Amino acid sequence: MNPRANKLLLLTTSLGTLALLVYAAYRENYAREWRHRQREYVRRLPAEQAAGFRVQLRQVYVPALRAADRCVSCHVGMAAGETALDAPRLFRAHPKVVHDPAEFGCVVCHGGQGRATETADAHGTVPHWPEPMLPARYAYAGCGSCHTHVRVADLVQVDRGRAMVERHDCLACHSLDGRGGTLRPGAVPSVSAPDLSRIGAAGYRADWYTRHLHESGAAPHGPWKESFGIIPEPDLRAIDVFLDSRVGAPGLIEAKAVFHTLGCRGCHKVAGVGGDDGPDLTHAGERDPGRTDFTHVDGDKTLANWFAAHFRAPATVAPGSQMPEMGLTDEQIERLTFYVLSLRRSDVPEAYWPLDRVRAERLKQREFSTDGATLYGTFCAACHGPRGEGMRYPGMAAFPAIGNPDFLGIASDRFITETVRHGRPGRRMPAWGDKDGGLRPEEIEAVVAHVRALSDTPPPAETQPRRWVQADAVAGAALYAASCASCHGRNGEGAEGPALHNDVLLRSATDTYLIETIRRGRRGTSMAAFAAAATTRATLSPQEIEAIVAFIRTWEEKP
Repeated sequence: MNPRANKLLLLTTSLGTLALLVYAAYRENYAREWRHRQREYVRRLPAEQAAGFRVQLRQVYVPALRAADRCVSCHVGMAAGETALDAPRLFRAHPKVVHDPAEFGCVVCHGGQGRATETADAHGTVPHWPEPMLPARYAYAGCGSCHTHVRVADLVQVDRGRAMVERHDCLACHSLDGRGGTLRPGAVPSVSAPDLSRIGAAGYRADWYTRHLHESGAAPHGPWKESFGIIPEPDLRAIDVFLDSRVGAPGLIEAKAVFHTLGCRGCHKVAGVGGDDGPDLTHAGERDPGRTDFTHVDGDKTLANWFAAHFRAPATVAPGSQMPEMGLTDEQIERLTFYVLSLRRSDVPEAYWPLDRVRAERLKQREFSTDGATLYGTFCAACHGPRGEGMRYPGMAAFPAIGNPDFLGIASDRFITETVRHGRPGRRMPAWGDKDGGLRPEEIEAVVAHVRALSDTPPPAETQPRRWVQADAVAGAALYAASCASCHGRNGEGAEGPALHNDVLLRSATDTYLIETIRRGRRGTSMAAFAAAATTRATLSPQEIEAIVAFIRTWEEKP
């Protein structure tokens, strides 16, 4: 080969390598995003502080969590020992939270890629990174990485408690999520009162009201006299529910309360508790966007958008989904998205576990409040309706209206308890007392009491034996085929009406219950009162109704 050509090739290669090294040195030592951010930060610092500031890579290092998060290389105001500036947002201090972010790092709460130093990489919005950063409006969903907030009531109770705090003028002295605790025009200086934003996590005295009454009685004037007064017992209970919900994560408890209002656990498990019809949601917030089908989702390919679209039209976003369209409002969808994004769990050492997680995982405390209203909301409302009015979804059989006074007037508490405990085998009603992740005996009792209170209908007096009908089952079969089969199925398998060929139903229902159901019907449903005259169907005599019950009893399994 020509020696001159070899020399030219060597020279060209060397110059190219040198240029590449110069460019790499420029990129690494001058053009990195974090360097631009820090130089901008220095320009905004007072001169005496700028003189001592070094542009260098910064990180939060937590060996116990194997965390080396370099987010503070750009978010300089959040770095330990640095001066926080008012603007721009990158240079501000971290918002006040219960713990010091330097003790935990950034990714454990916010997601993203902590070791990266480029914006897209650090935020995790690049292909194949499975843990993108949470959107800013859902930032507090990151609390779910470590926290498991327990005893959260349904949204109705949380909202009522908030209203009582406002009505009884608690914010005259206390502050809450940035509101209240300020001097009013023409008023004397207010008393020094604690911020209520994190009172549910910090704890408060059970006798706070008694102490407040004492202070009010002893004060000569001022807020104790002008703003504090007698609080009725129901309002006190509502305020306590609200105070328990203040854990320093604005909006997150309300989001969880929506989940406890709409009956979601009736189909989905969270932390081992709930139904089996839908996917387990325990780690739903950790879903990998790269393995998620966004074909039917408009907008950015983010988990937040996918969840919101799925809540709005489940079968459209996930073809084949059995979840019905529930007709949710935009606010409900926003809150459910917030809550589901919080369903994540960091594998941190137990020494870092907050108290609520210890209470949930070691002491087995419930994440939901165990009052009847919340239990009914989180387990039952999706199928039976918020007020027990029953629900109907496209493509599904109607769910029973268990709050109907016609039902409650003939259903004993024992019957309802047996139904909740043992369910309806072969149907969508789970055996909540028999299954893993179901309800405890005292919780079933609370649910039954709540159902009974839905229409203030007292339980029936059971004066007859459970089995007393003596009638012709053969004649009953013909009557059943003519009057009942179109709704309940030829073999009692259920259609528009519930399945009657169900051993749990037949074992727990008395003959009186079955006869009265046929005789009275159910107002507001397709179940007619067959003892009443009508032009569109035959009226059944007492003897004919008894014959139908005798036929239905032939489906009952014999012991």
